[in-house]
Amino acid sequence: MRKAMITGAALMLAATAAAAPPRATMALSSLAKLGTVDERFQSYNIEMVEVTGGRFWAPYGGPAGEMYRMRAPADLADPRLRNLARHLGPVYLRVSGTWANTTYVPADGERLSNPPEGYKQILTRDQWRGVVAYSKAVGAKIVTSFAAGDGTRGPDGVWKPDQAQRLIDLTRSAGGAIYGAEFFNEPNIPMHGGLPKGYTTADFVRDFGVFRDWVKRAAPDMKIIGYGGVSEGSMMKASPQTASRGFLSTEDFMKANPGALDIVAYHFYGGVSQRCGGPGEVKKDAALTPGWLNRTLHDQAHYGSLRDRYEPGKPLWLNETAQAACGGSPWATSFLDSFRYLNQLGLLAQKGVQSVQHNTLAASDYGLIDGDTLAPRPNYWAALLWAKTMGTTVLASPASPSPDMRIYAHCLKGSKGGVGLVALNTGSAPQSLFFGKTGKAWVMNAASLDSKTISINGKSPAIDAKGRLSGLNGVTAYGSISLPGQTIGFVSVPGANNTACRLL
Repeated sequence: MRKAMITGAALMLAATAAAAPPRATMALSSLAKLGTVDERFQSYNIEMVEVTGGRFWAPYGGPAGEMYRMRAPADLADPRLRNLARHLGPVYLRVSGTWANTTYVPADGERLSNPPEGYKQILTRDQWRGVVAYSKAVGAKIVTSFAAGDGTRGPDGVWKPDQAQRLIDLTRSAGGAIYGAEFFNEPNIPMHGGLPKGYTTADFVRDFGVFRDWVKRAAPDMKIIGYGGVSEGSMMKASPQTASRGFLSTEDFMKANPGALDIVAYHFYGGVSQRCGGPGEVKKDAALTPGWLNRTLHDQAHYGSLRDRYEPGKPLWLNETAQAACGGSPWATSFLDSFRYLNQLGLLAQKGVQSVQHNTLAASDYGLIDGDTLAPRPNYWAALLWAKTMGTTVLASPASPSPDMRIYAHCLKGSKGGVGLVALNTGSAPQSLFFGKTGKAWVMNAASLDSKTISINGKSPAIDAKGRLSGLNGVTAYGSISLPGQTIGFVSVPGANNTACRLL
């Protein structure tokens, strides 16, 4: 799996027209429009436990068997973090996660050293003000979920909106707004989310009715997002076993509340990391196989069909996803995972998913950025190149020269008639792309697939203290590029003269 780094000179040669006639030149001008995605298509999560501090997934390299580790609250005012995030904007910033279900918001002037009974974390008012300030600084719209554990309930066990109201009021007083919210995180697995023991579908339907009525009164401009079920089309697929363990069904929620949502959202993990293990563990040797790369389609099809039946016409979001559940596998930090990351964006854009919100920006092994050093990981640079080239109009994929090459096309960002391409060469053999027009190319490469650093066109990308990027200049490509084995290429072709893209 090792390969030599591409040099700048070698890439220049690879990016010039090939001597042989381009018999498979892509007809970029006639690629059909498949649809559009939200301008905040590529977004991310900052987990609630990152904001509050607390026990979160431990990084690898610690004591054997370590699953969680205490972490301090994230410094969302850090200039480097904000500079890195600005380059990915605009985005939806989802502040949620399992820990949000049991997080307490104090009243103004209330001072607590420990969370009240029925809660596990405290979100200070200053911490949430920091979220609002961060969202303004980086061009993000906040989406969240609310506490729903034992502490939020009256003697009758019914959910009360007091805590949700407090968070809404605090957001407004800080000069911000919550764009949209789920009721609570991942209601199909309530036993893992701090909900009352034996929580049922009937309980959820009752509580969701209270939530929906409260939103209409207290926050009528806030989108209701739901239901945030996780992996029910694949890893959590319904079976007698899952039902016996207390798993609930998103379809049952939707049957009971047709037309109740503004946005249909789901979560997807293709498997679990080695921390959780078992038959669902993600295996590194499958990372470039069609079975792994296409797994995201199972849940898109499952939740998309539910949307079509019960919430027709509503936007579909994947608002929590990453390499693997339980904080990611060790190779989630490496170049190897960039193939999954970009392939997922390409496939889901073609299927009409409007926003994909990666978990997380800068925490645990699946973060885009190392949370301790704030060093960008390979997926950060992949995300940045996507943001640079791929606009909101989605085009059909051009023909690929090999089953090992996956190619996705969008209208080029900021260019009428232009086309942006991302090509994933998952095989070991080099592949050539003939697009027939002069363009710019960026080739991502690494010394090995396990590397946590990458080169782009033979240079190391970087960001300085003032947020200025370097090492990201595209090289001129005269009608074609050659991609070495197991590399990723982006191409911008402003002169593609695509019919759909001319209409933008």
